[in-house]
This record gives sequence, C-alpha cells and structure tokens, in this order.
Amino acid sequence: MTYIDGFVAAVKAADKEAYRAHCERMGGVFKEYGALEVIDTWGDDVPEGQLTSFPMAVKREDDETVVLGWIRWPSKAARDEAWQKVMADPRLQSAAAPPYDGKRMIYGGFEMISKV
Repeated sequence: MTYIDGFVAAVKAADKEAYRAHCERMGGVFKEYGALEVIDTWGDDVPEGQLTSFPMAVKREDDETVVLGWIRWPSKAARDEAWQKVMADPRLQSAAAPPYDGKRMIYGGFEMISKV
C-alpha cells in the first residue's frame, strides 16, 4: 500500500530560490532510495485562520511563506528502509542547513486510503 510522508514549514520569501535548490537536492536523494515522487510547493493562497491554519501551525512570520511537500513511497516498509539510508547519506551530512526553521516544521507519515 502506498505511503506518504508529508510536511508543512515556513520559509523566508527571500529564500525561495535556496529552498527550491534544497528541495531538488533532497528530492533526488529520496528518489534514489526508492521514492516514487517528491512534490514541493510554495504557498500562493494560504489564508490566516481564526482557530487553525497553515500559517498559525508553523508560526509563519511576516516575511515568510508557507510551503507544503510530500513524498510518495511504494510502501511503509520501503519508506522506513529508505529513511535510514537518507539520514546516513554523506551528501546530506555535508549539505548546508535547510533554509527554514526545522523546529517549526510539521511532518508525519500517512497511509494512503484514497486516490481519485
């Protein structure tokens, strides 16, 4: 059964190009280790909420944009095996820090239950 890793974060608007380059570098590594696809998006219509919202969830600051991304894996087992390899990959160990505050990133793994 297909498995999805998803995340939401806030990135400084001025760092859009650095974030795109980071996504391409990371996405290539994930695909090398078995990801079926890696999707990264830049917020365009992400409204503030009154009780909950993407901006509130990541404590978006005025000069930041909300980003959303996901990785589609063939299975949870394939994802678990790949993450161990990704975390040990020397290309990522030597890479510059990501252009976002990881403490405010929300992420998780999800079992896909529907695809239309």
